[in-house]
Amino acid sequence: MNRVHIQLMNSFAIYIQDVKSERLVEKSRKGTALMQLLILHRGESVPNFKLMSSLWPDEKTTNPENALKTLVSRMRALLNQLLPGLGNCIVAERGAYRWICMPGMTVDVYQIADILDKLEKDADGDDHAELFDRLMNLFTGDLLVDGDQNEWALSCATSLHNRYLAAVYGQLECLKQKGDYGSVISVCRRALEVNNLDDRLHMDLMSALMKTERSNEAMLQYKHVMHLYYHYLGVRPSDNMQEFYKQIVNSGKTLENNLESIRSDLYEDNGKKGAFICDYMVFKEIFNLQMRNLERLGSTMFLGVIMVGEIDGSVMDPIRQDGIVQGLIDILRSNLRKGDTVARFSPTVVALLLPMVNYSTGHMVMERMKTRFYQRYPNCSVAFNYRISPLSSVPVASGTSGMANPGGQE
Repeated sequence: MNRVHIQLMNSFAIYIQDVKSERLVEKSRKGTALMQLLILHRGESVPNFKLMSSLWPDEKTTNPENALKTLVSRMRALLNQLLPGLGNCIVAERGAYRWICMPGMTVDVYQIADILDKLEKDADGDDHAELFDRLMNLFTGDLLVDGDQNEWALSCATSLHNRYLAAVYGQLECLKQKGDYGSVISVCRRALEVNNLDDRLHMDLMSALMKTERSNEAMLQYKHVMHLYYHYLGVRPSDNMQEFYKQIVNSGKTLENNLESIRSDLYEDNGKKGAFICDYMVFKEIFNLQMRNLERLGSTMFLGVIMVGEIDGSVMDPIRQDGIVQGLIDILRSNLRKGDTVARFSPTVVALLLPMVNYSTGHMVMERMKTRFYQRYPNCSVAFNYRISPLSSVPVASGTSGMANPGGQE
């Protein structure tokens, strides 16, 4: 008996005796979509009118019934070329078609659905761990991610993804109750390969890393999450995610209690020149620390804000935007002092802490950064706007507390 396996998760493929056939989609995209649609209805008859509206949503044909029959006939012939008799899986009924699996055939979507049914029915079964491991091995990506996801595919993909996440969350809660944080780390990392922007998975992973005294890895994971949100979504992570930073810092305080180790660690980066670049949550902690010093010493610190954007006010392309802002941060790192602190506040805004400067020198610093920016990007159509304002523990006299005006766009 020939073993046939049909894969719809992540990408579409047909395996015959473990050998992948890759040319089916190239020969007939409509026929492949027809096959996928029938498979996803799992043995149910799909009326002709539904097939036609799904396969030709925006196309007008003079004889849609005949077009469907021709498509079915061609698809059967292509399937039979892969394996004699495979085309018989597309069964015609009165005013409808359906897919019937031949003996020895497996479909990953069916396998996943069956596993989820069992996990949802009996969460404490003896074979729970084995079933969950099979689920993780099969769910390598969402349904038809690499193909043309029509409306019918998106609906099915969303439902399956939500059920998968529910199973993952349930497994994580069970592992946390047992104190098995090593397994929590493993499950989170495997699930994040499918769902890399899931806050709950990232936070469970970082929490488990801290509980296993791996705070350095938790910090690396946090930085990875910050990059994902800025680079791919162009937004700041959730408040809960940013607050998690404090927990990572606090958990690390008990790991190094040797005076010489701490001294070495503190001086490790002391030779680096330029401004300190950090995440915004770190920026806030540094600000709070600096403000305490200001209260004690009665000195002044300035907050600077730089915003970049298209001169005509249009929305900047995300990839171009990220490159421009990263370039700006490099300029600030190289041209500001060691005591200055820089953080990206939002996709187009960078914040600076400039201690021990007055308004005049602060304005000069920002103008110098503006000059360096346009030296690096001489022919760009980017507007560089900034404001500076004093941050002082002593109330600023009336008339001197306004924010500096940079003088418009370039």
